[in-house]
Amino acid sequence: MELMKKYEVIEDPKYGFLRLDPIPSQEEVEKFYAEEFYSLYNSYFNDSSLQIQKEEKDFFDARWEDIYQNCEKQFGKENIRNKGVFDIGFGFAQALIYLKEKGLRVAGVEPSKEGVEYAKSQGVEAYQGGIEEFSFVADRRFDIVLLMNVLEHLRKPAETLINIRQQLLNNTGLLVIDVPNEFNDLQTVANIEYDLNEWWVVPPNHINYFSASSLKLLLEKCGYKVVHSEASFPLEIFLLFGDVYVGDQKLGKVCHNKRVNFERLMRKYGKHETLSKFYQSLADLNLGRQVVIYAVPDADQGE
Repeated sequence: MELMKKYEVIEDPKYGFLRLDPIPSQEEVEKFYAEEFYSLYNSYFNDSSLQIQKEEKDFFDARWEDIYQNCEKQFGKENIRNKGVFDIGFGFAQALIYLKEKGLRVAGVEPSKEGVEYAKSQGVEAYQGGIEEFSFVADRRFDIVLLMNVLEHLRKPAETLINIRQQLLNNTGLLVIDVPNEFNDLQTVANIEYDLNEWWVVPPNHINYFSASSLKLLLEKCGYKVVHSEASFPLEIFLLFGDVYVGDQKLGKVCHNKRVNFERLMRKYGKHETLSKFYQSLADLNLGRQVVIYAVPDADQGE
């Protein structure tokens, strides 16, 4: 893998999460996104694809509902309805559209013209621009800020988290972060067993590599207090079952559909709370395909 000759993965000396070294230049990142990233919209496992999210609407709606329910627990049923939400890097705004239908006031920023145009067509207040600095909102502040599958792409994730706290989030607001959970035990075991060349390390697309523990540490150092964390289904467990889906899109879809069916049945038969506790336990073990952390500004900390 030619790109990997240029980079190694190290522990960030200040914040403790894993990242590429050297950090890709702004020019390299911009070139990648201009020439390669958005061509991935048609890839089956790219969550940014509008077509995929529509095809799997029930699956994604369950994801947005989980976020809504956790936000409701934070603010209370009587106070959640009119809260303002800002989504950073919203893709095709599916989360915002869902939350808008729940009665929340929604807005967001997205680099791609296609995503912004689609969001506006759905009645979402949408800005086209970068996802690291937010002075364009002026003195507006939001009750909920979403950062979904974004932090792993950023050259300066700590700076962005501080900017969110200072430029976007209410003092009593809630930050929701969803990132891939990388270098977890299931991944590393499968990587060794099947010689898979650390397939999750993909520079310069993913610059940062988080676990629940390292993301919590980063948030604390950036002036936040973590109030809730959970993971998603540990998809890599299929690798240890012998279903080596890495590089096999067809098998990957089969494994994904099994995960979808598992969650569907748990919810169908009223086991949502059990499912949530299961995913919270996975986060405690730094397992799960994704990790979702909810954090509030910590008045006693911050840079």
